[in-house]
Amino acid sequence: MHPIPPITARAGLSRRLCLSGLAATAAAPWLAARAAQPIAGGRTITLVVSYPAGGGADLMARIIAPRLAEALGQGVVVDNKPGASGQLAAAQVARATADGSTLLLDASSFAVNPSLYPRLPYDSDKAFTPLAVLATFPNVLVCTPSFEAQSVRDVLRLARAKPGDLAYASSGNGSAQHLAGALFEARSGVQLSHVPYRGGGPALNDVMGGQVPLFFANVASSLGHIQAGKLRALAVTSRVRARSLPEVPTMEQAGVAGYEVLEWNPVLAPAGLPEATRQALVAGLRRALADPEVLGRVRQLGGDVFADASQASAGRFIREQQAQWAQVVRERRISVG
Repeated sequence: MHPIPPITARAGLSRRLCLSGLAATAAAPWLAARAAQPIAGGRTITLVVSYPAGGGADLMARIIAPRLAEALGQGVVVDNKPGASGQLAAAQVARATADGSTLLLDASSFAVNPSLYPRLPYDSDKAFTPLAVLATFPNVLVCTPSFEAQSVRDVLRLARAKPGDLAYASSGNGSAQHLAGALFEARSGVQLSHVPYRGGGPALNDVMGGQVPLFFANVASSLGHIQAGKLRALAVTSRVRARSLPEVPTMEQAGVAGYEVLEWNPVLAPAGLPEATRQALVAGLRRALADPEVLGRVRQLGGDVFADASQASAGRFIREQQAQWAQVVRERRISVG
């Protein structure tokens, strides 16, 4: 895949904003204040993405950037800075000037890294101002069609009969798929065998080929294979059924109580952001997420726009995710070494 060139979206209040459903009388005071005080003096805002072009975080960035530019009335450019499970991008934004001109669009690894890496090049709790969680995406437990288990209860039966024999693939130690499997073990009381790969693509290919029976796959990357009969879906990892897989039960419905794993995309600014700038950015992100085109494209990827696109809700959600994964990493003794 060729790298996707950066997107630069220039502002102006387009007809799209006029159709956004917000009353003109309520919008006018905010728009006047924004026009008088543009973020970072009106300079182009850089949305630093922690993963490569073409991945889930990058897709969300390229969905949201044009709409955010319209909402703010100034340019937004996407800059991919992959590496070290998102640490390179996060460190760059943590060091940036806190004027709103540099933002981080990360993935759920942001909440996992503090537990996996004892010496991060930034303090996750103190170096950032959470602005919003854009969207959440469930994973789906899939298996090769020839695998004997027809349900999650069959998987549990097989795992209990021969502890440690049943294997699941992941895209690497400490990855979202690895942690989803570790939480599955913790909530169900079974013991599986973890088979790490160098990336989700090779892992998915080997599951389809029958080399490893199970994989906690991303819905967006596996949906076509499920529909083509190359994979069988056993359960989604969210608390509610996925719109893209309505016939597939949730993990709780399938017999694993208290189980929920979501992949998600937060937007954060450097710590010390002026309050007026924070409010303008949060409002711009909320407007962008309310756009029907954004809603439609997120759902096409198998996700949902975050229910409460507010700064307070984003910070609370991130802290909850950090606590959940810290417990899993500690109890399952997960390391990246």
